[in-house]
This record gives sequence, structure tokens and C-alpha cells, in this order.
Amino acid sequence: MWDCVKEESEKKGLELNRKKTEVMVVSRKQELPIINIYIKGTRLKQKDQFKYLGSLISSDGRNNSEVASRIAQAKTNFQKMKTVLTNKNISIRTRRRALECYIEPILMYGCEAWTISKQTQKKLEATEMWFLRRMLRISWTAKKTNDTVLEEAHTTRLLISKIRKRQATFFGHVMRREKLENLVTTGMLEGKRSRGKQREKLIEGLTDWLKAGKSLEAIEATKDRKKWRTMIANAVKQGT
Repeated sequence: MWDCVKEESEKKGLELNRKKTEVMVVSRKQELPIINIYIKGTRLKQKDQFKYLGSLISSDGRNNSEVASRIAQAKTNFQKMKTVLTNKNISIRTRRRALECYIEPILMYGCEAWTISKQTQKKLEATEMWFLRRMLRISWTAKKTNDTVLEEAHTTRLLISKIRKRQATFFGHVMRREKLENLVTTGMLEGKRSRGKQREKLIEGLTDWLKAGKSLEAIEATKDRKKWRTMIANAVKQGT
């Protein structure tokens, strides 16, 4: 019975590579269920996480590992461009533009699907300040506040608003399509609620950022493209 995927694939002219094919179960349980899937007698390896289209997918359904990976990659590439980004002969505005063009896209890749908890937001905001402090060559011993750093950089906190804007734009597109992606985003899972505090959903974070009232009101607003764009623009002006 486990060969059904293989058999259906072969009908379409596709062949599964047993050595390259792995399986993963996404679960909220502390101990992950063990799954035994075989192809021609060979059991497929079960993984805790894997990369798909450049994003790290974890078995717990969270994006903590992906965000940490993105931050690490962005910092690594910042170091590669250090001679330009920390060059005081270049205006800070120009260097910030370089940061937006070359570093931020690495950091925000795939952010449309992130669920931003308070802890995740703090990490992202800390990363934003990490960039600015190094661009201004401010030592940690200087003990300058974040507000002072932002003033010297002639900017404000923008990273979270940029991420939320991308999420809202993508979410509106998905809702208007009214296809499988819509069902996956808004559908209810069968089963009982888990104990303790429930995980924050993407729509909940967006609703709060957009000040749209309730989640259903936000979903309804996506049907009017002009209204949705106005809501996003207003939220960006108000900041995080």
C-alpha cells in the first residue's frame, strides 16, 4: 500500500529516486510519530527538517529555524560587503540603499509565510540594529541607545513593516484566487485543540498590524483590491 505514490507517479512518466526521496511528518506533538514508508522494500529516511525552494521546513510547523537561518545568511553576506557598507566616505543613505538591495532580500526571502511571534520580532529588530551599528561603526562599549543609532542613520525601524507589507500583499493575492492556497490558509484542522496557549496564526498577526478588527473582516477586505492596498499603505505609514 505504501507504493501507491510510486505507482501513480509512474503512470505520469515520473520515477521516484529511493536514495534521494525522504519523508517528514509535521506535528505539534513533543515526540514525533514514526512513519514507515517503503518503495520496493526500501524504507524512506524520516527527517526533522529539510530545505524546499530555499526555505527550511521544520517538523514542528514553526519557522524559528528558518528565521535563524535567514539572519545568519544575511549577516554573513553583510560581512562580505563590509568594505562598502561600513565605508564612511560613502553617505549613510547610499549605504542603506545598498543594504536594502543586497542584504535585506536575503534576510526576507520567504517571509510571506512567516508567523511573527513577539520573540521572532525581537530577533529581527535586533538584526536590523546590528546592521546599522556596524554601518556606523558604533562599538558596544559606546553604550548608545537604539534611538540614538536610528537618528544618526537618518532612519526609523522599517524591517518589520516591510515584512508585514509583503505578507499582506501575498495574503490578499491568495485570498482573491479562491483556490487550494486559500483553503490551506483559512481552513480548519480536524481534531481537538491542544492544551495551553494556541499558536498565533499568520492572519492574526496581519489583522493586528492592519488594525482590521477581526480576522474575518480582514479576509473579507481582501476581495476589494483598492481597499486592501489602502489598508496596507495606512499600516506602513503608522509603522510597527
